[in-house]
Amino acid sequence: MRAAPPTPPLLPGIKGPADVKALAPGQLPQLAQEIRKELIEVTARNGGHIGPNLGVVELTIALHRVFNTPEDQLVFDVAHQGYVHKLLTGRQGEFFHKLRKTGGASGFLYRAESPHDAFGAGHAGTALSAALGMATARDLRGSHEHVVAVCGDAAFTCGITLEAMNNVVSSTKRLIVILNDNEWSIAKNVGAISGYLNRISTSPTYNKLHHDIEAFFTSFPTGVEMNKVYHKWKRETKDFFVESSLFEKFGLRYLGPVDGHNFAALEKNLEFARHCDVPVLIHVLTKKGKGLDAAVNSPEKFHGASPYDPETGESARAIPGTPPNYQDVFGAALARFARSNPKVLGITGAMPSGTGLSILAKEVPGQFFDVGIAEEHAVLFAAGLATKGFRPVCAIYSTFLQRAYDQVIHDVALQNLPVTFCLDRAGLSPNDGPTHHGLFDLAYLRCVPNATVMQPKDEDELVDMLHTSLQLPGPGFVRYPRGAGTGAPIKAEPALLPVGQAEVLKVGTQIILWALGNMVTEARKLAQRLEREEHISVGVVNARFVKPLDRNLLLSQAAVVPLIVTLEDHVLAGGFGSAVLEALQESHCTTAVERIGWPDRFVEHGSNVDILRAAYGLAPDDIFNRVVARWRNLQPGSITADRG
Repeated sequence: MRAAPPTPPLLPGIKGPADVKALAPGQLPQLAQEIRKELIEVTARNGGHIGPNLGVVELTIALHRVFNTPEDQLVFDVAHQGYVHKLLTGRQGEFFHKLRKTGGASGFLYRAESPHDAFGAGHAGTALSAALGMATARDLRGSHEHVVAVCGDAAFTCGITLEAMNNVVSSTKRLIVILNDNEWSIAKNVGAISGYLNRISTSPTYNKLHHDIEAFFTSFPTGVEMNKVYHKWKRETKDFFVESSLFEKFGLRYLGPVDGHNFAALEKNLEFARHCDVPVLIHVLTKKGKGLDAAVNSPEKFHGASPYDPETGESARAIPGTPPNYQDVFGAALARFARSNPKVLGITGAMPSGTGLSILAKEVPGQFFDVGIAEEHAVLFAAGLATKGFRPVCAIYSTFLQRAYDQVIHDVALQNLPVTFCLDRAGLSPNDGPTHHGLFDLAYLRCVPNATVMQPKDEDELVDMLHTSLQLPGPGFVRYPRGAGTGAPIKAEPALLPVGQAEVLKVGTQIILWALGNMVTEARKLAQRLEREEHISVGVVNARFVKPLDRNLLLSQAAVVPLIVTLEDHVLAGGFGSAVLEALQESHCTTAVERIGWPDRFVEHGSNVDILRAAYGLAPDDIFNRVVARWRNLQPGSITADRG
């Protein structure tokens, strides 16, 4: 008996949503399996948000079978679960294989990448507000396209999502919201909203009554008319038969829970919602990491994974001798300080592992708080704790602290409360791209009164800065980069740093390099090369503090050298170099300054930091040539360039 010929693959033939619609229902499980295989192969090699994407395969296929992008708009919250969407909208092949790499697909949705990407995002909680704006614009314009917001359950812990939900019924009559409920954001979801969703999804009485009533009305061929009858009946009977969901109290028609891996159930509910004349929320239950056992068993690790072995789930081994990551050094130090001082508390917004606070959660759980994806609350919560004598430490990525800027100014700094902010991912997060690069924190913090802003040159100094910040009378901000440290040994006892005092690492008489944080290592190498190749006497200063800046040292050096060079892993506009220029100008000092940093642009994603630095003129050779050119322009007989 001959074996049946192998079934030809489907995914290579999907060039756009029309090809998805053309498939027979019986072919959809095969397509889902092929997509999962592709996702695992690419992310095992490149890293990426594998868990969230594996969970939305069937949901994304169903969305593209029911709706017509780019005419209809799909707005994905965070958009880190958009890989499946990319594969179904013409971005297969080499472009997707280079996901999160230079020249490849972004790890998030990106409007410039495809007309099918209706809205770019990188932070949670954005989809509902954006989708509501699009739906309202459609109504004002008189067009008829559908707008669908695909929101993770963790998005509903974000205040902005609740604000949007409060405005839905007053803004539009046609909006579809998908609540993708997998019980996880990055870490396990926390709080009352999570508990509420769990009760809805597990209540047999609630679900049976809603499903039976809904099935009666949706079973008629004239679905649109019966839908109107159903809503009229629902309005008039109110909660007589079964209590409304929270979402219905906001005016959204609630459908579900729906099995997020059942194509027939998904398409049926999406088609029903498509014809509704009221805003609809479909509660979809999915399994984060479905199709990869390691991701199912370790959903936090595989939310955003580094390259891994798809068979074992083991992360790619670090090169022997690689120093620990800054986040882990911070986490261990905070746990150590918390053990010796019960007033020291750690706060994260759903990022215990990413920030290193998982160490505190394990060792001193009573002094650890995960508030979910709610940075504004995290900061204001910390402010309240600080008024009662506690020393809260908010561990938040630099890019995410932007979301709580009002609370930083109004609630912490204005009241001069002793809250410590540890800003991980300061500088580039290369694979994640512009939504995750921490390139703006110095600019938005330097202008805040009472703030002390600093960055360590290595791991040991990070521990010293955390120790120092915990003694400050007001807010302290410590920024540090993603990834491994320098390998500096950590002292048995941390040092209390003199606030606002820089560290002279090397004396020079012609050029002084003022470097901040991870750029100190680059400055040391640059100084050696300038002396070796150009025979210039070069000094190096570890700035340490951006606010307050060590003006005494700066002005004393500016009085005797022709050129000061600043180096920072931050945008030049409003950054560390700007602080140096301001200090010199205020003292009427005309010493030339060459500022090295990132330009006034949003930096794209790339394979690594070195590639992106080279693309923006920040490779070692580029910096060397800039400094040499500036130095030569300052020599007698040359035209002196403008300062700054």
